[in-house]
Amino acid sequence: MKEEIKAVIFDMDGVLIDSEPFWEIAEKKVFGSLGVSLTPELCSQTKFMTTIEVTKFWYGYYQWEGKSFQDVQNEVIECVKLLIKKEGKEIKGIKGLLKFIKTKGFKIGLATNAPYELIPVVLEKLNISDYFDFFTSAEFEKKGKPNPAVYLSVAKNLKINPKNCVVFEDSYSGLLSAKSAGMKTVAYRPKKENLIMKEKIEDFVIHSFSNLNSINRIFI
Repeated sequence: MKEEIKAVIFDMDGVLIDSEPFWEIAEKKVFGSLGVSLTPELCSQTKFMTTIEVTKFWYGYYQWEGKSFQDVQNEVIECVKLLIKKEGKEIKGIKGLLKFIKTKGFKIGLATNAPYELIPVVLEKLNISDYFDFFTSAEFEKKGKPNPAVYLSVAKNLKINPKNCVVFEDSYSGLLSAKSAGMKTVAYRPKKENLIMKEKIEDFVIHSFSNLNSINRIFI
């Protein structure tokens, strides 16, 4: 890389923890109870939205009564929180990678579209809280990913220029968010499958966090 790396920023769902299935379970339970019919095709459109964006999305298809957006959003979050505490598992190799990054002296941040209150739940569940210098959620921004705001906020709080940050992401919207922020991007694709993208926006592709020798090339 031409720019010196000084900070590494991680997405959360699907990168630190295998929690993405929990969101589908929670949304089917909560929205289903309101009479919303969640189809696989529509669910694929909400996969990387913020929780409030998802709630508004489904309300557009079925305008339920009796519960506010906030009430519904809270129910989804609480369901996901319980699933994380009960069944949450780290992405294989992530703890070793975090330790590896710390030995290099880099700062570590976290930027997620998930609600802020879930961040400490995940970090505590995986016992990785001490590795992070700063974390935040897109819920504090006007727009979530793919808007770059959440990544720029992390860089600002880490006191690191965005061009000196590298981001680990598993989604197109996340990679676009980081790239729009002026950061280097690493696409995590555990199944070695190609994402359908309009353009190539990642600088590196990795399939496992366990191969530290391969990952080390990102920082050279």
